[in-house]
Amino acid sequence: MPKVLIADVMSPRAVDIFIERGVEADVRPGLKPDEIKAIIGAYDGLVVRSATKVTAPILAAASRLTVIGRAGIGVDNVDVPAATARGIIVMNTPFGNAVTTAEHAIALIFALARQIPAADRSTQAGKWEKTRFMGVELTGKVLGIIGCGNIGSIVADRALGLKMRVAAYDPYLSVERARSLGVEKVELDALLAKADFITLHTPLTDATRNVLDAAALAKTKKGVRIVNCARGGLIVEADLKAALASGHVAGAALDVFIEEPATSNPLFGRDDVIATPHLGASTTEAQEKVALQVAEQMSDFLLTGAVSNAVNAPAVSAEDAPKLRPYLKLAERLGGFVGQLLDSAPSKVAIDYEGQVADLNTKPLTATALSALLAPQLESVNSVSAPTIARDRGIDVVEVRHDLPGDYLTLIRVSAVTGGRRRSIAGTLFGGSRPRVVDIEGVPIEAELGPHMLFVTNNDKPGFIGSLGTTLGNAGVNIATFHLGRSAPGAEALCLVEVDQKVSDATLAKVRALPLVLTAKSLKF
Repeated sequence: MPKVLIADVMSPRAVDIFIERGVEADVRPGLKPDEIKAIIGAYDGLVVRSATKVTAPILAAASRLTVIGRAGIGVDNVDVPAATARGIIVMNTPFGNAVTTAEHAIALIFALARQIPAADRSTQAGKWEKTRFMGVELTGKVLGIIGCGNIGSIVADRALGLKMRVAAYDPYLSVERARSLGVEKVELDALLAKADFITLHTPLTDATRNVLDAAALAKTKKGVRIVNCARGGLIVEADLKAALASGHVAGAALDVFIEEPATSNPLFGRDDVIATPHLGASTTEAQEKVALQVAEQMSDFLLTGAVSNAVNAPAVSAEDAPKLRPYLKLAERLGGFVGQLLDSAPSKVAIDYEGQVADLNTKPLTATALSALLAPQLESVNSVSAPTIARDRGIDVVEVRHDLPGDYLTLIRVSAVTGGRRRSIAGTLFGGSRPRVVDIEGVPIEAELGPHMLFVTNNDKPGFIGSLGTTLGNAGVNIATFHLGRSAPGAEALCLVEVDQKVSDATLAKVRALPLVLTAKSLKF
């Protein structure tokens, strides 16, 4: 009988589901990291919420562990790369908290508008400062939503019910989807300039980190009020404090912080700041939903091998797994490559299958490629949710099978159209199991993708290779492999360089400044 450890407080119904399905469950919340490490080797599954941190040392001791279930959306407390390296599936419950988090954001908007927490403290202290707490109405005000995905769209719906006007900034929000939601799709600067209230509902990625810094806050309307129920790190807290102190920002309500638990913070102690301890998902209904969902998903996996809502693996049956496994890795690498090249949301994504792979069940491959392509800008996207997310955001996904092989017995090509430009990459399997890139945007090139890559396009003239090597060498960046391709002699060329560590922003700037370089991008796999 499979055995799971429930390491955080959870609905008792989760235990009932495990037992009913034939899975033994031990409920031991509050264990310290060393205590978990000492016992984790006896379990096949681990269930957590946000309190337990699943670190690499814990995973190293988890000799039997095959699945981790996170009852909630974010997996920040799970070392997903370490779990993936050990072949451990990490599942989450991406939709169970959506309504609850959206409602908390609306509650904080109301609290900001009417200064409810400060008025409560004043009144209970025996004061009667009726004229001090002059509020504002929500009716007719502009709510700017940064990130209009699952949670953001629910906030938009509720705000429209309050007779607010809603503007949304989200690179992956299509005009059609915005129209169906009843919101105005705008660029970030336009949102900052017109919004009376701003609420954030975007993942924390390299693209969104510090999205509200001093420069962005300076572009906002004087008297704006800001709500963050998404992730700490989206707002530069010191810059927000300065904007509050100057009076430019009238108030802020924060449920998340850069450092959590937030027992101290530079924003604490201000009457114009409302702070809650990451309560976005803290309702009885939400906790019941995610507990039941994670128990059902984990039971299915442990007993039948079915995978659902995994953040590091596609949905695939036990029968198809051996055939698809090498192709899944290839599809993930190709999708991730294209996704990291995109500066804006694609309008169309196409995955072509040629030769032997066209005879397989390609649906998990398409989902994997799409998930990897969207991942650089979207949080918690996985092979299960990626097709729905793409459809909701108006991204046309096309899957094409070519039964007859071309130059290779088996080949996958992933392409995306954005801003009128098509980005594409194709790959095959060497020896039936080793992913290999064979074409980038029509240019033949043969390369393996390592953890850290540098992709450069350049004019095909003498001196480029030497200048690039010298620049990387002077920066202490060691080259592992170096691959070249060109469309024609003297025309545009490209190179794909595997390096031993991530190329820093400063070094990347130097590469881009080289005379023959057209573009340069640091990629991670």
